[in-house]
Formats: sequence, structure tokens, C-alpha cells
Amino acid sequence: MQLSEQEIVRRDALQKIRDLGINPYPAEQFNVTAFAQEIKENYNPDAEEEREVSMAGRVMIVRGKGKVSFAELQDSTGRIQLFVKRDNICPNEDKTLYDEVFKKLLDIGDFAGVKGEVFTTKTGEISVRVKEFVLLSKSLKPLPIVKTRVNEETGETEVYDAFTDPELRYRQRYVDLVVNPQVKEIFIKRSKVINSMRSYFDEQGWMEVETPILQPIHGGAAARPFQTHHNSLDMPLYLRIANELYLKRLIVGGFDGVYEFGKMFRNEGMDRTHNPEFTSMEIYVAYKDYIWMMKMVEECIERVAIAVTGGTKVMVGENEIDFKGPYRKLSMYDSIKEYTGIDVSKMDEDALRAVCKSLHIETDNSMGKGKLIDEIFGEKVEDHLIQPTYITDYPIEMTPLAKKHRTEEGLVERFELFVNGKEIANAYSELNDPIDQRERFEDQLKLAARGDDEAMALDEDFLRALEYGMPPTSGLGIGIDRLTMMLTNQSSIQEVLFFPQMKAEK
Repeated sequence: MQLSEQEIVRRDALQKIRDLGINPYPAEQFNVTAFAQEIKENYNPDAEEEREVSMAGRVMIVRGKGKVSFAELQDSTGRIQLFVKRDNICPNEDKTLYDEVFKKLLDIGDFAGVKGEVFTTKTGEISVRVKEFVLLSKSLKPLPIVKTRVNEETGETEVYDAFTDPELRYRQRYVDLVVNPQVKEIFIKRSKVINSMRSYFDEQGWMEVETPILQPIHGGAAARPFQTHHNSLDMPLYLRIANELYLKRLIVGGFDGVYEFGKMFRNEGMDRTHNPEFTSMEIYVAYKDYIWMMKMVEECIERVAIAVTGGTKVMVGENEIDFKGPYRKLSMYDSIKEYTGIDVSKMDEDALRAVCKSLHIETDNSMGKGKLIDEIFGEKVEDHLIQPTYITDYPIEMTPLAKKHRTEEGLVERFELFVNGKEIANAYSELNDPIDQRERFEDQLKLAARGDDEAMALDEDFLRALEYGMPPTSGLGIGIDRLTMMLTNQSSIQEVLFFPQMKAEK
């Protein structure tokens, strides 16, 4: 292992601390009673007594000479200034803790615990007068500390040495979170997205459940799976591409409403809106249809937006998005006609291929009617759907798991919610006719035989479950990552994942 000069210096400091009889990684608990943000928000300069606090975090700045120093401590909520006087932390004759450890061997990034009193300095800065100081963990790698300087010509403050390289930030998220505090706010909001959605579902009486991640048959979506092998059972297994078929089994079993937040895995391309593993929420409610689901989605997402941002209007790139319902509704065929001028509703596969060619859309022989329509829609319509818009009533070939439309031949009762040109939700009136479902699965097998590696497999156990009877049901899936991107105004999915998938590090 090749060490940098700074790493060598830090390891030397580590040994010197040990030689002084101080454990740089103590096992004892350090009791924390206060945090930086809370202290600053609640400090009362007129209080008769100074408040005693016990804090812990990383030392981020040390400055000063002689017997008095200033430092900054960064905890999980922010930073606060420390006032460190040698005689306060070393009340006896032994001044080693201050003269050797604090002044010479302490490095930026080290974890420390302090106890002291809150006060304001002569310059009015809220600080902690440290009475006890303990080293909690020695940092052996230097943090990429952001620096600033004033441009003499313009007078503006310039930032340099910032930790901004995306690849480094995503690979070393632990460093990113330390030196770029604004990144932490994205993930706090992501947690609010999930918690507010969960709270809404729980209030309706629907139950959170867990379903298998390793599945013997990949199903519930059109996607290429990751495959593995179980040695003891001597059988192939797949990381789930969706949890839909298992959640529907629970509706068959008698639950009126079930939902699950979970990781899905798809062995497909990566870009700014796709990661091989992603978080999805799927919910299924008995005795409902996709029309009811549209109203529920509006109510739920409006509530989530308010919980995360304080209102329903959110800036996403250059667009102000209003998540307050009702949302615009536009059928799949009408949307294509609106943005291309072409009516594809009566076209067969050959005619659709001709349309794709005229629109300069690439196709291949594995694509059936449904995929051709989907390609036209994706290329010519999606980017126009900025404000929340329901695209409804899809061709039956595109959706093997949705119920046939109650009035329109050849369509199914499905909608997708598009916002800022991206799909964030997908819902059906669920197909509960086992004979129809078997025929749809068999059609998928024909597509697979043509080379469509995203075609669904035939799941005999799921068909058996439907044969026992599933009540009318509406189901919904929401992409948590994409919704979080919009509510935090991020253009890349990697920004809302703690640890996005990366190429092997060289």
C-alpha cells in the first residue's frame, strides 16, 4: 500500500499519541447531550447561567497560538466554534493533552468529544468554552477540505480544492457527506419521501409487507433480470425485477391493501435516470380500479411534496412543477397524435414499422406491436410532458398484466404518470381473469422466441393463485429514486443514491 506524505505524517502522529499512553480509538461510551444546530437555534444570551453541553464530532478547523486556540467541531447537524484554553482542559500540572495532542498531533477530520459551556465571543459568535477534551478516533487520511480566496481584481470570494468530481463523490460518498454538507440534505429529503408516503398508506389501513428478492421466475415487468444459482437447491434464481406477482398473491390470500418499499434489479443500461438496482414502492388495493387510483396518487404525491418541500410547487431544472392535483389526462394514442400528427390506433405491426422509419426511430425484428408503439411514444412524446400528466389506456400488447378496457377494444386500463419528461408512476386495473392472463403470458413467450429478452416468463404458480380467485384490484408502482430527484431538483439518479453502481475502480 503506497501512502502519501500526509498519510505518513498522520500515522506517525497516531503512534506518538499511543506513546503518550492515550488510546486514539477508545472503547468507552461518550455521552452526547447537545448538537450544533440545536445549540445555535436555542441559545439565550440573557440566561443567568451558561448552559453545560457534551458534544462529539469531527474537528474541521484549528487556529490560534499559545495557550488559547479556536476550533470548529462538525457533528451530524452542522458546525460550532470551540474555545479551547490550555488551563481549562489541563487543570493540573500535566499540560500534555493541550501542548502535545491538541496543538501538535490533532488533525483535521479527527473525531473528538468535548464538554463545556455555551457562550458568545466578543465578536458575537456562539461557541463552546471547552472544559474537557477527549480524542475519540484518529483520521489517517486527509479530508479534501474546500478552501476560499478573495479575487483581488473582482473582490469576489472564489472556491477552490472543492470535492466536486462526480466519480470520486459517488465512490467515496462517506467523504462527500463530510465535506459537502448540502449533499446530506438530499438524503434527509429522500427519507421524508418514503416516510410521508408510508404514513399516508398506514392511515388508510393498508399493510406494509415483504416479498422475496430471490425469485425462481422473473416476472411483473418487462426487463432483463440478473441470474444466479442456488447451490443447495441446484436451481437458477433471479433477482426480482418487480414484486407485483407476489403482492397480488397476498390480495388473493385475503388482504384488502398491501404495499412494499423495496429494491428492484434490472440487468440493463445505466444513464442519468437508470441504475441497475433502484427503489420502488408498489401497492395493491382490492375492489378499486385505475380511475380511483389516479385520485389516490394525486392526494398521496401532493402530500409527499408538501412534507418534503413545504409546498406543492417545485423547481425541476428550469421548470416549475406543480404537484397539486388534478393532473392532466391524455390517452396513449391521443398523445402520439398530438405530438406527431399521426394516428397509430388502427395500425398493424408493418404500418408501425413504417412510421418508425419515417420518424427515424431505430427498430429490430424482436419488437412486436406494443414495443413499436412504446418506441414512438418514448422518442416523440415523453419530453413534452412537463407538468404532471397521466398517459392512459395503453394498447393491450404493451401491458400483459392489466385488465382489458371496459369500453375500448384492444386497450387496457393502465396509466403512467409523467413529470418533467420522465415516468414516475405506473398503475393498472389489475387483470384477474386467469384464462386471459394465461393467453397474455403465452403471447409473451412468442415475443421471447423472437429474441425479446425483456419478455415476461410464464408463472404457473401465479396463474394457480388467480384460479382461486382475485377480487377486482388496482395496483400502482412509484419510482422512489426519480420522485426524489424531482423533489430535490437533481438531474442525475446517482445524486439521490448513497452508493450508485460504478465501474470497477482502476
